[in-house]
Amino acid sequence: MPSSRRQFLTLGAAVALVSACSPPEKSEVSDSGPVPGKPTKPVTLNVLDVAGNLQLTQGMIDDFIAKNPDVVEKATYTKATAPELVGKVKAQQDAGRVDIDLVLTGVDGLAGGIDQQLWAQLLPTHAARLTGMQNYLPGAAAMQKLAGDFGVTVTYYPSGPLIEYLPKNVPTPPKNTEELLAYAKANPGAVQYARPSNSGPGRTFLMGLPYLLGDTNPKDPVNGWSKTWAYLKELDAYITLYPSGTTDTMKNLANGSAKIIASTTGWDINPRVLGTVPKEAKTGTLEGFHWVTDAHYGVVPKGTSTDKQAAVLSLLNWMLTPEQQAKAYDKGYFYPGPAIKDVPLSMAPADSQAALAEFGRPEYEQLIADNPTEVPLDAKDLVAAFDRWDREIGGSKVKK
Repeated sequence: MPSSRRQFLTLGAAVALVSACSPPEKSEVSDSGPVPGKPTKPVTLNVLDVAGNLQLTQGMIDDFIAKNPDVVEKATYTKATAPELVGKVKAQQDAGRVDIDLVLTGVDGLAGGIDQQLWAQLLPTHAARLTGMQNYLPGAAAMQKLAGDFGVTVTYYPSGPLIEYLPKNVPTPPKNTEELLAYAKANPGAVQYARPSNSGPGRTFLMGLPYLLGDTNPKDPVNGWSKTWAYLKELDAYITLYPSGTTDTMKNLANGSAKIIASTTGWDINPRVLGTVPKEAKTGTLEGFHWVTDAHYGVVPKGTSTDKQAAVLSLLNWMLTPEQQAKAYDKGYFYPGPAIKDVPLSMAPADSQAALAEFGRPEYEQLIADNPTEVPLDAKDLVAAFDRWDREIGGSKVKK
């Protein structure tokens, strides 16, 4: 803030500014008023997951509750799809009764909420309580910039876009976008990706195409994606349906109704661990490949009580400790998963280590090292890309 403006702060605003820089044990100011260092009494946290993130983090949350009963008495967990998130939260805010305290979301729900101004501002006001953010991996730090002041990155991975297939069905997989299109044309209905606004692999495929196709500005879906939109439209002619979520694409790959699907490192490994997809499935990249990274975030809806905000801040910082981040390896769902530095697989639970030893892919380490990484679109542009895809590409073919 310019010094000239500081001189005209009211006394109340000055007090608020001082409070924002106070040590964690004192109250800090949020959109809902001063946030105490801890709740006045243990709270119940209502957690909404729209990203499948609880698979990675519920163990972290449950462990926090067990060891901090004076902060959180219990948690309730519910799940929804990312496209449902904005309407659900906005309806509660309009009614003046917000009963969602923490949302675990990917960049899709994060972007939609920022666009609609639904999230409480967490930073820099509460930075002193979120010291774990200082240890982010470079990729996670880049992903944090997408959240601005309104979310905290809790898990991270390089993502994709990858193609996935069964060698018995696709003995010679496409090596570039032209070959993928030719395969789709020769095999109508065999290429599949889920609706981007509700699918990590679908979203990553959408944002990865501008790099694969050499578009003029991969960060501008409105004016810089002419090749991408033309390619998607042409590909659409040979796609019979777009599942509403990624899981259905995995099932379709397994049953043979889809032969090539969009995938990511985590969506490759985890469904094979779970037996949804045969172990022998393979993945590949297309020529010109750039990683489009991904992350999950914790966000707090505006209107959440200050006691619950205090609990959420303590919880989020707990989740960013090395011991808790090691749980993010899970069974490969968001591979690797940790958002902070110095969390080797050897710190992960034994079942995670065993699953990744059997189903992980050693080549991923080299792929991550050898290829450029790109952050996703920012909130405004991502919403614009989703909207255009729904209107002009696949919205009418989405299978609910």
